[in-house]
Amino acid sequence: MRRRAFIALLGGAAVAWPLAARAQQLQRVRRIGVLIGYAGTDAETQSRVGAFRQKLQELGWIEGRNIEIDVRATGADPERIRAEVQDLVARAPEAILASPGQVVLVLRDATSAIPVVFANVPDPVGIGIVSALAHPGGHITGFTSTESALAGKWLELLKEIAPAVSRVSIIYSPVNPAWPGRLRVLEDVAPAMGVQLVPSAVREVGEIERAITTFAREPNGGIILFPSIFTSDHRDIVVALAARYRLAAMYPYRSAAMSGGLISYGIDIPDQFRGAASYVDRILKGEKAGDLPIQAPTKYELVVNLKTAQTIGLDIPPTVLARADEVIE
Repeated sequence: MRRRAFIALLGGAAVAWPLAARAQQLQRVRRIGVLIGYAGTDAETQSRVGAFRQKLQELGWIEGRNIEIDVRATGADPERIRAEVQDLVARAPEAILASPGQVVLVLRDATSAIPVVFANVPDPVGIGIVSALAHPGGHITGFTSTESALAGKWLELLKEIAPAVSRVSIIYSPVNPAWPGRLRVLEDVAPAMGVQLVPSAVREVGEIERAITTFAREPNGGIILFPSIFTSDHRDIVVALAARYRLAAMYPYRSAAMSGGLISYGIDIPDQFRGAASYVDRILKGEKAGDLPIQAPTKYELVVNLKTAQTIGLDIPPTVLARADEVIE
């Protein structure tokens, strides 16, 4: 009896193994797109896409087995962004991850059928991506990065680490749709802090150099770099010029502080990309993008580069160092 049962078990297994193999081979492969408006060679871009991929894998989506991910990194060129959007939409993926807002706005106009999940997008209602946060409706949802009010925190921290600063150069890209709201916040709070704002719109590298060089001719200056595709791609130029002219500078992302910038305060962006992966997972399983609420940031990072502070002759207050998530020495 035992021998017959064993033979029957082997026979059943022999049938089951090829069936299981065929089922795995026939498993439906889901196709998604990723559109990132930063340079593909940038370490920050690779970190964000890597976080997205890793979270998808944790949720059971394995590239080459049940999912295909088409990644496009465009850089700041608007023409290339439009071309990549059109090409990806024509390929009709089942969902698209997009970042930042400039890319999402192009996608909004290019398709109303493909679900879009965004990450690192400021004020999505204010810039016209969705009509409501709790129930966005339509085909777009995602994870918002910063409210305009965060600009006030940037100025507050800059004054805390460099109290003598009385003039602040605001370096921003006019292509980024969020800059007016951030500038209005600064204009509201700057007088009470005794700060004169000097806004500078930059569209090319030469304009960054001219703006900072001209600004640095007068004393007691500081810099706030507004986030955008263009300013992020050229953050190292701002870091180098700030060091050359010994200017205290505030950056929105930790990548700038890691590469020599004085101080950064902003969201944990890879965490947003992990969240975006969870939304893509839910969409692939049947939920509608418009039913998924826009998520606000849950993690903020304060990074201080103590080595840079020493180079420009600045003593960082112990209270700031105590609050920092990371201190680079």
